[in-house]
Amino acid sequence: MIRYKTVVTPRRAVVAIVGCWILSFVVGLTPMFGWNNLSAVERAWLANGSVGEPVIKCQFEKVISMEYMVYFNFFVWVLPPLLLMVLIYLEVFYLIRKQLNKKVSASSGDPQKYYGKELKIAKSLALILFLFALSWLPLHILNCITLFCPSCHKPRLLMYIAIFLTHGNSAMNPIVYAFRIQKFRVTFLKIWNDHFRCQPAPPIDEDPPEERPDD
Repeated sequence: MIRYKTVVTPRRAVVAIVGCWILSFVVGLTPMFGWNNLSAVERAWLANGSVGEPVIKCQFEKVISMEYMVYFNFFVWVLPPLLLMVLIYLEVFYLIRKQLNKKVSASSGDPQKYYGKELKIAKSLALILFLFALSWLPLHILNCITLFCPSCHKPRLLMYIAIFLTHGNSAMNPIVYAFRIQKFRVTFLKIWNDHFRCQPAPPIDEDPPEERPDD
């Protein structure tokens, strides 16, 4: 606990968050720097004997390179971090369970209370990771099919569902945070009361009785 507070300082947390956002912008804007299908569209336009500027259909797969989506986006920036996070959470659950199963001596305080709280937070974050995988893997798998098996048929309805899941993932996280983590729930209620109901938020106990680890 003490080592965590020493390593994870507010300044380092801010630097990490800003760094992640900058990296996300660079990865997301890479097609605008040239990794797209414009050259292929222009070649096909000239091969058909057409003149002038090529007419590009406003469709995702016509504009964005599947090599970028699969090799760069999925294989580099989605799949490895996802697998790494799964391994980290497995290790976290193992260590917490190990601590909870230890016999508590009279001089060791109450680790059951502390590790029970940490276990609940870890379960909440693991649920968010699971929802992320559930929401994004279908679309990435369909992109892999598009790249490696161009002749394979993909039902349009399945594509729409996969796209809807990726957009829905952003709406899931605040709900999970609000229902699973008390401090987030208190903050959301305060924002709702202050800015939407236009009245002061009622007093809320931010330190409710600790729930049992198995809840």
